[in-house]
Amino acid sequence: KTGTVTNDVANAINDVKGGKIAFKVDKVGIIHASIGRVSFTPEKIAENSQELLNAIIKAKPSSAKGTYLRGISMASTMSPGIAIDTKAFVH
Repeated sequence: KTGTVTNDVANAINDVKGGKIAFKVDKVGIIHASIGRVSFTPEKIAENSQELLNAIIKAKPSSAKGTYLRGISMASTMSPGIAIDTKAFVH
């Protein structure tokens, strides 16, 4: 849903097909993103999770110091978050 309202539909379709990853950051630095649907296989969700983390790490400013990624949690809509071991995803 994020980034899909546009006047340039052709460009939006090309962006999505090209692997565009969209996420939102709130005022306290928490990143919110969709990585799939309940109907997705666990393998597809894991693949999408890794791609999101790669995009977040790639977006890290060179001036950023200290711990860049403190924790990861995953939740479906309106459900409690489940803590994920950060070391399992960040190589």
